[in-house]
Amino acid sequence: MKLVTIIDIGSSSIRMVIAEIYPDGSWNIIDRAGKPVSLGMDVFNEGFISRKSLIHSLQILAGFKEIIKMYKIPSESIRAVATSALRAAKNRDTFIDRVAVRTGIRVKVIEGIEENRLTYLATQYAVQEMKPQLARSNSLIIEVGGGSTEIMLLQRGKIVAAHSLGIGTVRIIDELETRSRSGQYLEQVLDQRIQTMSEILNEEMKLRRIRYFIAVGGDARVAAAKVGRRQNTLYSIIEKNNFEDFTNRVTNYSLDDCVNELQISYDEADGLASALLMYLFFMNKTQADHLIVPDISIREGILLDMTMDIDLETQENFKSQTIASALNLGKKFHFGEKHAKHVTKLALILFDLLKEEHNLDSHCRLLLEISGLLHDIGTYIRTSGHHKHGQYIISNSEVFGLNRDDMIIIANIVRYHRKALPLPSHSSYISLPREERIQVMKLGSILRVADALDRGHTQRIMIEDIEKNEGEILLKCSYRGDISIERLGLETKSNMFEEVYGYTVGITESA
Repeated sequence: MKLVTIIDIGSSSIRMVIAEIYPDGSWNIIDRAGKPVSLGMDVFNEGFISRKSLIHSLQILAGFKEIIKMYKIPSESIRAVATSALRAAKNRDTFIDRVAVRTGIRVKVIEGIEENRLTYLATQYAVQEMKPQLARSNSLIIEVGGGSTEIMLLQRGKIVAAHSLGIGTVRIIDELETRSRSGQYLEQVLDQRIQTMSEILNEEMKLRRIRYFIAVGGDARVAAAKVGRRQNTLYSIIEKNNFEDFTNRVTNYSLDDCVNELQISYDEADGLASALLMYLFFMNKTQADHLIVPDISIREGILLDMTMDIDLETQENFKSQTIASALNLGKKFHFGEKHAKHVTKLALILFDLLKEEHNLDSHCRLLLEISGLLHDIGTYIRTSGHHKHGQYIISNSEVFGLNRDDMIIIANIVRYHRKALPLPSHSSYISLPREERIQVMKLGSILRVADALDRGHTQRIMIEDIEKNEGEILLKCSYRGDISIERLGLETKSNMFEEVYGYTVGITESA
């Protein structure tokens, strides 16, 4: 059994959980703490975290550190993350440094796509008994936070799209601060903000085809506690008509009314109306007749993330969602799916057969898989120079389950799947840390060979095995028809492989 601490620094609160993790990957939360802060108010108004909020945050985190010491939890078992407020703060580096110096807590600012990933993990855990239903229908997962709203679209259980919207309860409250807080004005503001996003989501998956609406977050949990019905210890259900009535009631409450009528704190009440309206606006775009409200947060997602190496089923499910998201990105840019999948298959076979040569881990294998699927995505812009266009598209896109560093590595692998090798003048490559440059070279050279073996886009070659001789690797392949074009492609594209691995590459027919 291992004790761990999770700290979540949000726009309006700092929260902590302490949990026991067991050898089988299960866990149990044994302590919780949380305090309100005004980080979002500072950042979304001024762009900076104020000195007052910094001092307040340090006091909270110092108090948490005392609790952590009481449990005798070592520093390496503390995971602290920050979300939208710190992402947007111009002085976030100073904030993170002051926290580290004063408390010893190392804070990591996570991107919106990473927040989506952790929310997805926690949601899947909470509603696991509904897995068969979700696998047969379309669903939407939404979390309205203080500074951002995270949305995921799932088609028959597979991720189609994931977005982090720069709109949350704190931002809305800021906009209303000098104006009327009436329900009617609030609805107008939200309608204007949400309509454009709804149109984008509709292009990725028709919202009217969504049957299950999963609402994550503290505001949704307040509604579930008042008008929902508990299904088990992990989630509740709210019928749409009950949720709509409750939302209309809360929207017309004053802040004091909200606190008194619902018996919640001022901090909980402050953004409640705007959050509930946002859930309702998106829900009205779907055919869902009830809300599913998981009793989880990003903190449970982090706990699950920490146990994924133990839980192989969760790990495989998560990987499949990442691949589904990459395929959806490829379809968005009209990629050649048959060629992309065949090249990817060849690249992964090579990766596995060359394990002793490259010494890369399973995450690098996933990066190669995504690179293979997306290697020709740049042809959407123009066939000529499509490796560069592909690098641009991927650098400015998101794939569920991959962070920004992963996407930059993939973009570079795609950049070098053809034409010139990396040069000192290529800033996007040179700016990578040394270890990541090596990954790009090793994975990029494998992808070049795999792409050469399907140069004619006919999927006529399959690698069965390899044979290593002195200074040469022979690809033992089964094939049909004339493969002259593939042999020629291998001659012109194996230069990077030879430079990285020290072997020339040839093709021989398998026995």
